[in-house]
Amino acid sequence: MEIKAKRGDLLATLYWTQSIVERRNTMPILANVLIEAQKKEIHITATDLEIGVRGGVEGDVVKEGTITVSAKKLYEIIREVPNDQVHLKRLENDWVEIRSGKSVFKIVGMDAKEFPQFPKFDSQGLSTTPAVTMRQMIERTIFSVSSDETRYGLTGVFIEQGENGNVRMVATDGHRLAFEEKVLGPLGLSKGVILPRKGLAELKKLLESSDDGVVSLGFKENMGLVIKDNVELFMRLIDSDFPDYTKVIPQGNPNIAKLDHDELLQALRRVSILSSERYKGVRMEFSNGKVSISANNPDLGEAVEDIEADYKGKTISIGFNARYLMDVLGVLTGEGEVDIELKDELSPSVIRKSGVDGYLYVLMPMRL
Repeated sequence: MEIKAKRGDLLATLYWTQSIVERRNTMPILANVLIEAQKKEIHITATDLEIGVRGGVEGDVVKEGTITVSAKKLYEIIREVPNDQVHLKRLENDWVEIRSGKSVFKIVGMDAKEFPQFPKFDSQGLSTTPAVTMRQMIERTIFSVSSDETRYGLTGVFIEQGENGNVRMVATDGHRLAFEEKVLGPLGLSKGVILPRKGLAELKKLLESSDDGVVSLGFKENMGLVIKDNVELFMRLIDSDFPDYTKVIPQGNPNIAKLDHDELLQALRRVSILSSERYKGVRMEFSNGKVSISANNPDLGEAVEDIEADYKGKTISIGFNARYLMDVLGVLTGEGEVDIELKDELSPSVIRKSGVDGYLYVLMPMRL
């Protein structure tokens, strides 16, 4: 194998591999990237068996072939080479020579036969959707994914096909639930699937690199594939059942408070300074025309702040995890009002943002 390519093109592709390569050394080859030079095309692939990324690189194929080398060391070398032109060549005993200007590196590689195969998808079966819409849906749900590995079915975001081209994404950790429904078009899903948090985090990074254009995605057996520009990302779906989320979304909470988004977020940030470090509990008392937010910590002190609210229901004093509230306010950015729909002190509340259709956030109360 022998290729010539520009430093910038190699770096752009190697960047996507860095957070995916397996560093725990259960299989040494998973710390490597696969370099393929075939039929005038150059591809670089990384995987940890659960998630994989393959990117195309523009360049010249001098000699076809394959090799794997350390993802970390290759990235560091390419980042530091002095010239824009880089020359990679496979030597005897699976070594790889990297030349750029007056610099010459020789690093140990491994035969590509041991590298896991990238799943094959029929590109005709993929659906396309706006990249910015997909990124927003991931941002507004992924923060609610459970970090408890014993609750395997909750460690990812549930995605299912609704009616009229609508797609729903749902995430919950048992204390809160984020739900969004948007028109993305048909995804070819006969039933809902669970996408892993790490795979979605990588997809979010990929979509952030370019908000314009479309992203192609599809599902096959236990795999999901996403293609954006010249980068392909695949992820193994979580093989578990997601709970029936419709049963935990309250319907018709009668007491609705309308608050300014930024004012509420800033007040929560200030008051939560004196809340418990572990649970971040704050009390919110809803009464006519205002909401009083307070925190009381015997070891630190207490804080209280009143903010105006459009509220005319019964007086309700309820405890919330301030971090969970700030999380959702952080993704529902922009000016405007936030609606908090309440039933009583012990029932879950619903949070919505004016102008953000199809999105809701369910938050369980805390005992303080």
